[in-house]
Amino acid sequence: MTFVQSVCSAVLLTLACACCQAQGIQVVTEDTSYSYLENGRVAGPASAVVEATLQRAGLSDYSLALYPWARAYDMALQQPDVLIYLIARTTEREPLFKWVGEITRIDYHLYKLRARQDIQVRTLTDARQYSIGVLRDDVRQKYLRNQGFSKLVVSATNRDNFQKLLNQQIELVAMPERDVAMLCEDVRVDCASLEPAYTLDAISMGLYMAYSLATADETVNRTRAAFDSLKAEGRVSLLLSGQR
Repeated sequence: MTFVQSVCSAVLLTLACACCQAQGIQVVTEDTSYSYLENGRVAGPASAVVEATLQRAGLSDYSLALYPWARAYDMALQQPDVLIYLIARTTEREPLFKWVGEITRIDYHLYKLRARQDIQVRTLTDARQYSIGVLRDDVRQKYLRNQGFSKLVVSATNRDNFQKLLNQQIELVAMPERDVAMLCEDVRVDCASLEPAYTLDAISMGLYMAYSLATADETVNRTRAAFDSLKAEGRVSLLLSGQR
């Protein structure tokens, strides 16, 4: 390689690195009661926790975006400098991400229309006979599939699943209570027309924020330290409750 070629290569490498740095951190999530669009920007209590954490860490170059869960998850698997939330920390996922901290804990329930008295779920085995709405690549889909469920109806968003339940295209939907309450309000449905039929205790777990593996350790460590300090101060609990 000549001197000129070496210089050109060095310049191109510098420009490439500058472009990577200019991109900043891509913060991705899905539409839930914890993260949603409000006046054209991503808001919600979990989003407030993430933004407060990044600001405390001095990482001001970031952008928040909502995607269907499968796309957000794939971005966090494949791309550098991606921060995903709220993601369940399972044994399978443990080596796939750089984990920052637990934002909240969640319980998933199988909901049905209250009028469907023919649907009775006393055990997990009972639920196998019914069609159940789940999200693609979500912990609920993976858990039920591993338990031998064959009547899973996969959708891109919680809202799609909820509408299918209302339209009786599915018989059950796996959701947390908070998301059901938000969707009832959004589509102007009385939540009393639904009821939890069964609780999926095995996947009641913590939901985290986590970085993609190709993210620099310095970024991860700064974010983790900032989150730990916010949690110790009680700020995380306040932000989740809607306070500042």
